[in-house]
Amino acid sequence: MTGGVGRRTLAIMRFGIVILPDQRWSVAQHRWRQADEWGFDHAWTYDHLGWRDLVDGPWFDSITTLTAAATVTSRIRLGTLVASPNFRHPAAFVRQVTALDDVSGGRLLLGLGAGGIGFDSAVLGGETLPPRQRVERFAEFTELLDAILRQDGTTWRGDWFAAVDARNNPGCVQAPRVPLVVAANGPRSMRLVSRFGQGWVTTGPGGDDLAEWWAGVAELVARLDSRLDADGRDPASLDRYLSLDSAPVFSLSSAQFFADQVGRAAELGFTDVITHWPRTSSWYAGDEAVLVDVATRLLPELRG
Repeated sequence: MTGGVGRRTLAIMRFGIVILPDQRWSVAQHRWRQADEWGFDHAWTYDHLGWRDLVDGPWFDSITTLTAAATVTSRIRLGTLVASPNFRHPAAFVRQVTALDDVSGGRLLLGLGAGGIGFDSAVLGGETLPPRQRVERFAEFTELLDAILRQDGTTWRGDWFAAVDARNNPGCVQAPRVPLVVAANGPRSMRLVSRFGQGWVTTGPGGDDLAEWWAGVAELVARLDSRLDADGRDPASLDRYLSLDSAPVFSLSSAQFFADQVGRAAELGFTDVITHWPRTSSWYAGDEAVLVDVATRLLPELRG
């Protein structure tokens, strides 16, 4: 038993890792290969033009990075965590998505989110939108993206986006389109999860207390279940991803702590957990030796 969850429960958990796009490809390619060889189920990178204080250091494009990763891996699923309308238009983004899905042989997971404030929302010179408008824009972004990915030739005019005969040909490798993993903590974005998502991803409620963070995650799970029930959607039809490192303690602080966190996620019904490749300092600072131990010893044990 780990964290009060039986081996059978943990055996169905899938494990993901984020590899930030902050290293030159000469370094990064080895990490993507290693994640594939270790048996992680999915690997992700951040889709930002710059992120927090790391904007002052090296930072590379997510789609180009994932395309390169597709060429040096063979099995692992690859995803954006998360793409947003801060600097993307659905009609142009569809071309990148279908190309990446093709290059990867149908291994793309398309994480989507509303987009926050900060560098991404300011660098293009636009106004900083309040939360309600960001969610409204995200709803339109998701609906239009879904439409173009599903059909070749979409015309649309909304409050935030317009498209005239937008094409997706030849379409996605995955049918009817790539899976959408929708980030949501609030009620309006959870409606998008229910309507469009093959997966839900959450960073939890924020905060500095680990116990309170987990209590907040449990509340989000209950809120999502209520939304799915109201919409008549089978909860089992939705994959549930938890970004463990949004908690106030880094998940790879130790192998035992990681196992405990996985156990708690399983108790709440999450199907997937995501950690981060340790960095030497700042965000996700940790020891790569812990990652090696988790990947080579612990993951096989947790999978039974």
